[in-house]
Amino acid sequence: MAERLRAGLIGCGFFATNHLNAWRDLGEEVELAAVCDLDGEKARAAAAAFGVPRAYADAAEMMDKERLDFVDVVTTMPSHKPLVLLAARHKLPTIVQKPFAPTWQECVDMVEACRAAGVPLMVHENFRFQSPMLEVRRVLASGAIGEPTWGRITWRTNFDVYKGQPYLAKEERFILLDLGIHVLDLARVLMGEVERLYCETQSVRPGIAGEDMATITLKHTSGAVSLVDCTYEAKRDPDPFPETLLELEGRHGSLVLSPGLDLKVTSDGRTTTRSLRTPTLPWTAEPWHVAQESVLNTQRHWVECLKAGREPETSGRDNLKTYALAEAAYESARTHRAVTPAA
Repeated sequence: MAERLRAGLIGCGFFATNHLNAWRDLGEEVELAAVCDLDGEKARAAAAAFGVPRAYADAAEMMDKERLDFVDVVTTMPSHKPLVLLAARHKLPTIVQKPFAPTWQECVDMVEACRAAGVPLMVHENFRFQSPMLEVRRVLASGAIGEPTWGRITWRTNFDVYKGQPYLAKEERFILLDLGIHVLDLARVLMGEVERLYCETQSVRPGIAGEDMATITLKHTSGAVSLVDCTYEAKRDPDPFPETLLELEGRHGSLVLSPGLDLKVTSDGRTTTRSLRTPTLPWTAEPWHVAQESVLNTQRHWVECLKAGREPETSGRDNLKTYALAEAAYESARTHRAVTPAA
């Protein structure tokens, strides 16, 4: 594989600016050769703003004409399957935004298509690559609190997500797939795989099609129990947006990530507190920085794995396990019963 990878980005909408900035920061390792959007004007504007040589309005044309090492799919989820399958036919490794797809079967189809084509597939599941979460993972790996026995991972805000992404108000499956899937992925990473779960959902905001609040209890295969909750309808002051907060208890201590991203670790009776804030980048700003920086961390991980020939942490195959939790949560909310995830 070439020393400097040639990339094509598909989708120049709301969140793509973060991807474009991150690829520019990774310029020593990645050359962004082309961008594409169904709206040609958007593609040309992104190309002009980021110094990308060529812009396309058709992804197939871009893949046919460009010599690419991979594609980055930053579109809404209904388009993910056709674009990933198109890339697989071109034997192109692909990183694709979350949610993976609208349905379980579409997720499986993408994983199988890339497996059959012999190309890597990674889901841009960036919460686990947020700098505070990377540090929490290091603390857990150090054994400071021992084996986790209980946890709570929470995302509660009143941020107006519909202003930048108005289509979300029309999604019949909303908070669990759009946001909850991030927090469920963290539960897997921090607490281990899930044996069963129970979920209750609510629709609080008037005029939306889907659920905007979810509370999930998970029993992990280790015996640990965790609580995951998420909403865009929490009336809090101050509002912690866009921070993911958590409490974890283990056999030898505990850790708490509180508003402002202060981490308190208690280990065998000794407590330390420190800030997990990181400096803003030239293209990031508070309060978005923690999320924006995670895009850079995620894309760096993809490049490292692609060059090393190893499976990414959030490969399509791995993400099926996270997606299965969201599906199980919907089934539980529908039936009011505990459900065993499919994967």
